[in-house]
Amino acid sequence: MYRLQKPFAMDKTRESCISSSYTRIQIMHKTTAGRKPKKKIYHRVQELDRVMDLDKKPSVILQLKSLIQSQKTASLLLRDLEKEVGFVHKWTYMAVIERYPTVFRVFGGQGSPPAVTLTEKAKKIAFLESEARAEMEPILVRNLRKLLMLSVDCKLPLKTIDLISDELGLPHDFKNCVILKYPEFFRLDEMNGREFLHLENWDSSLAVTAREERLSSQELILNTKRVRISKDGNLPGHFAFQLRFPAGFRPNVSYLEEVERWQKMEFPSPYLNARRFEVSDPKSRKRAVAVLHELLSLTMEKRLTSAQLDAFHSEYRLPSRLLLCLIKHHSVFYVTNKGVKSTVILKEAYDGTALVHKCPLIEYRDKFMALIGRNECSSCNEVSSSSST
Repeated sequence: MYRLQKPFAMDKTRESCISSSYTRIQIMHKTTAGRKPKKKIYHRVQELDRVMDLDKKPSVILQLKSLIQSQKTASLLLRDLEKEVGFVHKWTYMAVIERYPTVFRVFGGQGSPPAVTLTEKAKKIAFLESEARAEMEPILVRNLRKLLMLSVDCKLPLKTIDLISDELGLPHDFKNCVILKYPEFFRLDEMNGREFLHLENWDSSLAVTAREERLSSQELILNTKRVRISKDGNLPGHFAFQLRFPAGFRPNVSYLEEVERWQKMEFPSPYLNARRFEVSDPKSRKRAVAVLHELLSLTMEKRLTSAQLDAFHSEYRLPSRLLLCLIKHHSVFYVTNKGVKSTVILKEAYDGTALVHKCPLIEYRDKFMALIGRNECSSCNEVSSSSST
């Protein structure tokens, strides 16, 4: 059993200083009576924690934008806001409407009920969403096919795909406008009362991971001459992962030697059927890391909640002790408890708090969020971040 814990009680000043740099993890082992469970330090990455904080305000603004656009009149009566989002969240949306007049405009009164709509500037940028969606469609079809190819039977419950549809960038009616639009790639079946999405045809050209594509693009600049152990764990080679040790983590020589052996170890492709491999085989365990890496790489922002990852457990043959796997490979993945849910982030996908590679839909959202001013957005979220820490 693995549980993220806050540091033990101590002097408040010291506690705030230490808790900002790491979190203690309690690892429960079967031990003899009277022995306490071991505790290890999980180093926090403040930039990636802040990614989750910076996402709070844009998330509310974009949800309200979509809600307004879904109305026939392209406006929403303020009295109906509670019906749409609930009593508690209504006040968050009301505060956003008041704070950002560059995005939302309130009209009505004196006989007509007040309503909110988008400003003319916001409408012009919102119009670009259809172009971004059109650019995303071939990307979505490709990524959906790859998701199915990763599974043991080239099929996934439709409910599982729906669970990560926003993270993939799929439209809300993706079943009709994406899946049914491409019968040459996808087929829907019902089994035991559950609807499944099947892959119609295997395409070997798609059975290449994002990690392999990155290595291929860097192959010409890799320097294979090394005289000593790499201090950051990164090595050239077709089976190596891009590693990022957290700040404050000081690996010793024996740890780096172990990392080097692991980096050089060959392993089967994530696109080969997992049934062919023994779970206890070290190569199979490294393959599981590659499966998680590829799954996160297929999302727009290279992150999923722990619950979303767990939904792929049986179809992808993920490790039974998934959290341990993620914590052990902390130089590849980062687990943050910032936000409502625990989230797993692919470290290499971020440069500080910025996403390195952005899909058309993320680029469109950035343009829309520029209406409130990037500095303003960042500062208001820094305040919420500091208050929640």
